[in-house]
Amino acid sequence: MIPARNADDPVAPLFAALDLKAKSLLVTVWGDCVAPHGGTVWLGSLIELVAPLGLNERVVRTAVFRLQKEKLLSSRQIGRRSFYSLTKTGQHRFAEATRRIYTSSDIPWNGKWLLLFLARRDMAERDKRALAADLGWLGFGDLGAGIHAHPTASRATVETLLADHDLQGKAAILSADALPSPDFTAPEILVAKGWNLDSLERDYARFIAHFSRFADFEGQTIEQDGKKCFIIRSLLVHDYRRVLLRDPMLPAELLPKGWNGNQARELFREIYQHVWEGAERHLMSILENETGRLPSASDEFRARFGGLV
Repeated sequence: MIPARNADDPVAPLFAALDLKAKSLLVTVWGDCVAPHGGTVWLGSLIELVAPLGLNERVVRTAVFRLQKEKLLSSRQIGRRSFYSLTKTGQHRFAEATRRIYTSSDIPWNGKWLLLFLARRDMAERDKRALAADLGWLGFGDLGAGIHAHPTASRATVETLLADHDLQGKAAILSADALPSPDFTAPEILVAKGWNLDSLERDYARFIAHFSRFADFEGQTIEQDGKKCFIIRSLLVHDYRRVLLRDPMLPAELLPKGWNGNQARELFREIYQHVWEGAERHLMSILENETGRLPSASDEFRARFGGLV
């Protein structure tokens, strides 16, 4: 439950407009704030950090417990304190999400498609559902009959995913040339079959409507308020991530003209550049691991968007 906020608070409209779920919001904070600082955190300090987002101790503990059951987090007890870290599967998932969320430009396309053929008859129903969900999260289009496709995904990423699900040998991976080929004259047919871009267009438009008011920081003092920077940064990443991780990240050649995703990415990058540093000061003053305050952010964090200003 998100608490009521002062109507004069510039972030109040965000809490009213966004559909915030505790576990999903905690995943956002973990990927954006905890993972770049070593990936391990004392639960008590995490509870303190996310309180301004409307997450109380009970919902945080429940969300962390569920993430542990999903094998994304592991726990370690030292005295009366519980410390949580990403599992190997969690590290893979967060690394892939980070690559997609904070990329600096379009992914170039060499005209190839990566095709995945699943041996569905040899897979348990639960495994099929879990793998299909993760393939969708990676941006693969479902062409039916156990066939999934993506124009820019890497074979290594798919092989890692199959290993995480213990499904090696249950799928065939094929790289297919599409361009230049006179036999493949209508790639938009394949795109329409595999992905619902109209729905993504509408969601990107909503993201732009939610955050365009924060694009002009000239004359504002919000950057000096670390807590407010943390709130804006977290909600910004959360709303963008919600859409982006359903975006197949198709190359520009396969997208419709005037694709809203391009404007959304520029807006996301512009606002993040304004608030990231204030948010860092705030979270570094609160979060702790087994040895005390978290280490400085990784080089990968500094390289977001091609380099944080």
